[in-house]
Amino acid sequence: MSSRTDKSELSGRSRIMEFMTLKEVSEALEETQTVIVPVGCTEQHGWHLPLSTDIYNAYEISKRISELTGVLVAPVMPYSFSGGTLPGTINITPQTMSAVINDICNSLYSQGFRNIIVLLGHGGSENTRGIKDGLDVFLRLNSNMKDVNVAVVSIFEESPTVMEWFEKKDFHAGAYETSLMLYWHPELVKGTRVTDSEDVMEMLREDQDAYQSVEKRVNDPLVLPHITQSERIKVGVLGDPSQASREMGEQIVKEILDRLLVLIKQMESAIR
Repeated sequence: MSSRTDKSELSGRSRIMEFMTLKEVSEALEETQTVIVPVGCTEQHGWHLPLSTDIYNAYEISKRISELTGVLVAPVMPYSFSGGTLPGTINITPQTMSAVINDICNSLYSQGFRNIIVLLGHGGSENTRGIKDGLDVFLRLNSNMKDVNVAVVSIFEESPTVMEWFEKKDFHAGAYETSLMLYWHPELVKGTRVTDSEDVMEMLREDQDAYQSVEKRVNDPLVLPHITQSERIKVGVLGDPSQASREMGEQIVKEILDRLLVLIKQMESAIR
């Protein structure tokens, strides 16, 4: 992420591990044993947002909470499982996510971290399940690590504003995600907010998983279906980006940070 944030932009309290030396990490561990692992995704976000939208969601929140608390931030994971296959989307399987998260937590624990917050800048039920399964295995198979606390935080679920947009069937590259990008990096948001045809948009409003085309060649409940990207979807926006604003993005960020401040205080109190 060093290409996205210059070290000079960070406050003196920020502890972004990619910019730190061995000595600096060792000294930081004497003051805090809390680390955030930002998890993004490289996937399409319509024609107006960059493929890196979810990476920014995870990284920018992590950077700001580090500025406020002094906790460390591990390098961001830029890939995860989208489920979509429109051009630009790079998927790694949920099973791989499980293994990678397990390995990262083992490594962080061995260095002395005792609070690990996996911060998801990308939703997706399959991806979240894969991450939680990996962390469940990490905790079960390392019963000797009784002093470790692990939290999985979907940033969107910690914002009342975002949850209101979920109720309006705004899920992907719509009002709230465009607002966040207008807050993080407005220069990366394209002016033209294109969506799919109205009938496709109505289909997606009724079911956020309607981007999937499901086919069963054997009509038996024991036979698994083939799932592919629906050929009807050309843009992939599940929401209304025309309703976005920088002010909304700022409000969402404040809500997420407020919740993370409470969580970090609770986790750090548990290991003192």
